[in-house]
Amino acid sequence: MELQGYSSSLEISVTSAGQEKLNKSHQVRHKSVQFEDLFSSEDRPRVIYINDPRRTNEKYEFTGNEIRTSKYTLITFLPKNLFIQFHRLAYLYFLAIAALNQLPPLAVFGRTVSLFPLLFVLFVTAIKDGYEDWRRHRSDRKENNREALVLQSGHFRRKKWKKIRVGEVVKIHGDETIPCDMVLLGTSDPNGIAYIQTMNLDGESNLKTRYARQETASMVREGGSYSGQIRCEQPNRNIYEFTANMEFNGQKIPLGQSNIILRGCQLKNTDWVVGVVVYAGQETKAMLNSTVSPSKRSRLESYMNRETFWLSLFLFVMCAVVATGMGLWLKRHMHQLDTLPYYRRKYFTNGQANGKYYKYYGIAMEIFFSFLSSIIVFQIMIPISLYITMELVRLGQSYFMIEDMQMYDSSSDSRFQCRSFNINEDLGQIRYIFSDKTGTLTENKMEFRRASLYGKDYGDSTHAGAQGHRWKLKSEINVDPELEALLHKDLVGEERIAAHDFFLTLAACNTVIPMTSRSSSASSANEVHEVEAIDYQGESPDEQALVSAASAYGYTLVERTTGHVVIDVNGEKIRLDVLGLHEFDSVRKRMSVVIRFPNNAAKVLVKGADSSMLSILKNDRHEDSLADKIRSATENHLTSYSSQGLRTLVIAARNLTAAEFEEWQEKYEEASTSLTERSAKLRQAAALIECNLSLLGATGIEDKLQDGVPEAIESLRQAGIKVWVLTGDKQETAISIGLSCRLLTQNMHQVIINGTSEADCRRLLTEAKARYGIKSANSGNRSLKKNFDNEFLDTPCDTRNSNVLIPGSGSRTLKFAGDSRDSSDLSEFHGEKMSGLDDTPLALIIDGNSLVYILEKDLETELFDLATSCSVVLCCRVAPLQKAGIVDLIKSRTNDMTLAIGDGANDVSMIQMADVGVGICGQEGRQAVMASDFAMGQFRFLKRLLLVHGHWNYQRIGYLVLYNFYKNAVFVLMLFWYILCTAFSTTSALTDWSSVFYSVIYTSVPTVVVGVLDKDLSHKTLLHYPKLYGAGHRQESYNLHIFWITMLDTLWQSLVLFYVPLFTYRNSSVDIWSIGSLWTISVVVLVNVHLAMDIQRWVFITHAAVWGSIIITYMCMVILDSIPIFPNYWTIYHLAISRTYWLTILLITILALLPRFFCKVIQQTFWPSDIQIAREAEILRKLPKQGLKPDCDIS
Repeated sequence: MELQGYSSSLEISVTSAGQEKLNKSHQVRHKSVQFEDLFSSEDRPRVIYINDPRRTNEKYEFTGNEIRTSKYTLITFLPKNLFIQFHRLAYLYFLAIAALNQLPPLAVFGRTVSLFPLLFVLFVTAIKDGYEDWRRHRSDRKENNREALVLQSGHFRRKKWKKIRVGEVVKIHGDETIPCDMVLLGTSDPNGIAYIQTMNLDGESNLKTRYARQETASMVREGGSYSGQIRCEQPNRNIYEFTANMEFNGQKIPLGQSNIILRGCQLKNTDWVVGVVVYAGQETKAMLNSTVSPSKRSRLESYMNRETFWLSLFLFVMCAVVATGMGLWLKRHMHQLDTLPYYRRKYFTNGQANGKYYKYYGIAMEIFFSFLSSIIVFQIMIPISLYITMELVRLGQSYFMIEDMQMYDSSSDSRFQCRSFNINEDLGQIRYIFSDKTGTLTENKMEFRRASLYGKDYGDSTHAGAQGHRWKLKSEINVDPELEALLHKDLVGEERIAAHDFFLTLAACNTVIPMTSRSSSASSANEVHEVEAIDYQGESPDEQALVSAASAYGYTLVERTTGHVVIDVNGEKIRLDVLGLHEFDSVRKRMSVVIRFPNNAAKVLVKGADSSMLSILKNDRHEDSLADKIRSATENHLTSYSSQGLRTLVIAARNLTAAEFEEWQEKYEEASTSLTERSAKLRQAAALIECNLSLLGATGIEDKLQDGVPEAIESLRQAGIKVWVLTGDKQETAISIGLSCRLLTQNMHQVIINGTSEADCRRLLTEAKARYGIKSANSGNRSLKKNFDNEFLDTPCDTRNSNVLIPGSGSRTLKFAGDSRDSSDLSEFHGEKMSGLDDTPLALIIDGNSLVYILEKDLETELFDLATSCSVVLCCRVAPLQKAGIVDLIKSRTNDMTLAIGDGANDVSMIQMADVGVGICGQEGRQAVMASDFAMGQFRFLKRLLLVHGHWNYQRIGYLVLYNFYKNAVFVLMLFWYILCTAFSTTSALTDWSSVFYSVIYTSVPTVVVGVLDKDLSHKTLLHYPKLYGAGHRQESYNLHIFWITMLDTLWQSLVLFYVPLFTYRNSSVDIWSIGSLWTISVVVLVNVHLAMDIQRWVFITHAAVWGSIIITYMCMVILDSIPIFPNYWTIYHLAISRTYWLTILLITILALLPRFFCKVIQQTFWPSDIQIAREAEILRKLPKQGLKPDCDIS
């Protein structure tokens, strides 16, 4: 299940269903989509009559509550599964081949035999898909047959979930799961509060609060009849918003997201709740969000399709040669057909057809039939087994990644997760990493550190909070003694009143729920005091930290309902009526609450980001110099906090006059009950009171870096990977974190783009490019879509020619070439920068406001030129879809592989946009994990994932593809030479079963084992020398150059395979089936020895697979040659007793592999790669000890 919402900003990623129509018309980076107007005036509202399901659904327009996650039924399984499988074009190719072989003029193989490979692959895949779908059916049955209490004939009776209907009243008890989306009517709590856990929905473990309206809660408590009408929006995916009205007893009551509980949630800390069903079954928000991630395809697999095209072209040429040759041969020997081999006019057989004439179609048709027959004979040139082999290898690789205990996070008890098996090798070619900051680079465990109050800075000296008061927090919080002393003074004086309002705002302006429990505490005098422990549950760690800090200073939130909060102020409880709450959203970037004090005075308490708060403060500097000083001091403190890496909020308040309150209340109630544009109207209501505020102060919250983040970023940058940080935090905070995690260094030139208009952004980008000598990319030059290299990484020496000396390895050095291209290729793009600034690295820092103009006003090219010239890019104050836009900026303009990593719902769009998405199992729920391809517990594991597993996976899959092309091509070319020597007759010396078993049995197992287990270097070496990762950037394991060299080697080996037995037995009386038997075993031995030459790591299972496959081949041949009805009956027994047979196999193997052996020796001696040098040093045990750094390193 994927949820793409963002709980605080209410922004939804590009795949949200509520915006599906919009998504089809524009790209993700061009719009910032928000869930505001899901319920447009054109849509007809859904009307639910409470406790009257028949009237509710009298037009049968609502679905039942039965769900179905399975894809197939017994009737649809076969056609639907085959349809899905044949989306692979290779399967259609082999289906066409099998169909051609069923035609009498083209029947080269036995008709059953020709179907075997395709049927085998289809059968295995169908079994896998069928098993997965059977598990879904089983899960669906279990879910649909669960029971809940439903009001029937005035009593609650048990009813299966699948039979629940919209409009029915349902009762849920504690710890039970919610069966459908329900509007709360009443709860066991007198105030109508219910606590739910949404882990099954969005992965968040903290409790959420939902409320029943007091009007209906009293009805439930009094046991009255259930009646009323609800008008709500049509079903949609947005789990963070609900727009509806309830008509009850002549009243029109607004309903929102806090009044609905969704299917899949669990009821916690509440005895029971009663609600009315508004969405059921497939229309529930949980089911609407249960979509799969966008399908991603590996880069190497797309390159493989390119080589498949070349092989197909080569296959076409071979078939054309055979067909043309056959036509010419027939024309030349037309009158000699009964006296020459290979062709006859008549059948010579013992059957009924003996003596009958062949049906002759003429030269043209015979050439055409010969062409089709050749395709059938040479069909395995396109390896169907490669697809199954790659799936098995990726599955094995994923298993070892999951089982890697060095990527296990003990703090969150989370293992590494592979959620997508088809892009493992892409991990070895990443060029750009786009990372969130909060919760990804940092722990997302907030601690209150500093407070600016009335122009004074507090928090320099702290001590543990006093334990004298009766409330005990879950965790100890340090307090400033000076501030604590101020708060214990009488409520007299402006500073004391400001402090009182400041902490009142921290305690009241939030959605945190207090959870209290009694415990005993022993004092030093052995006296036992009754202490109430309090814990806070909230949707945001920031809010929990602020409320806990307020409690530590004596302002303890002890009770919250829909209508009031109770705050214990230094032992005295104050009840504040909550008249209205404007929650945080990404437009306002602040939150406010309107409260009424016991003396009937109304006040609005506001907290928010400084960028949105400072502009709405009271502007009376000319009248009040003290206010001017306080504001100036607070702004200085904010800058100081940000430079320390703290997250900041500004706190303000305002007293409301009766007229202001009445005006706001009227607008607020109108907006709250609106079914159209409710969010916009609520913002307009908030603007009435969120103005002319009195500044109280600011807070600084620390979010510590995760362990190992600086070291991981350092290694990734050494590996030639550019790390970009995209965060919603303010600029100063992002810069501070960038310095502490070594992403930014002191010697970098910081290029800051903070534009307030399109013209401003254009000017700043142009000036930056001119100042640092960055040339514009030529839009017509597609070469810019090539990979950008490791230029301008912050290394003491140039990464493109740095030499890392391996102690004791003689004159060999690890060169880390970075790219084989000449440096002049890069100077064309970055020439002036390179010559003008002595390669001083650049760091681009840009804010979200600038990105609005850049990404939507055709300035992407300017930003792309500047950003790709920088070593580091920091994007601050960015919205979720702006993150996706930045990723798309690189994806759409280069061929570089991108990786996005994040931990929250606001990172989902970025994760899904990148080539590889990684989710962090953090504090912000599991939305990012559910949308990701891979998931892990800590950012530092990314280093091992890419540098070790990514390198291994890319090297293995790259070799696997080349080897599969080779082993099939050498077999086909051997058949091709034979056909050329048999008058182009498409006859075969090999049995049908030998041709089929070659790919399926004889050579398949070693490729899988090597693809899963082979290692060119140990994990210690790969981690010690991060620049070895550059082999993936340079595509050393798989590229077109290596492919053609492999094909030339294949051509030579096929000639040796064919002609050595031919010359050896040219004067003997051996029959063609014996030669075919020799060719079969020779090609199997040859390809396995070829594989053995390239294996880097031998273990027992590797030996068993390679040499065992040769033994299995012999066993199969013995079985096949022991069946009397086959033409090759007993041939292996005659051949095996001859020394010539064994010497021929040995000679073929040596002659075929000799050129390859000499080329490898010469290449590794005179032009060794970095990998080969490192491997040599590893074998000689001359690598430096772990912990020492290479000569060229980032320090």
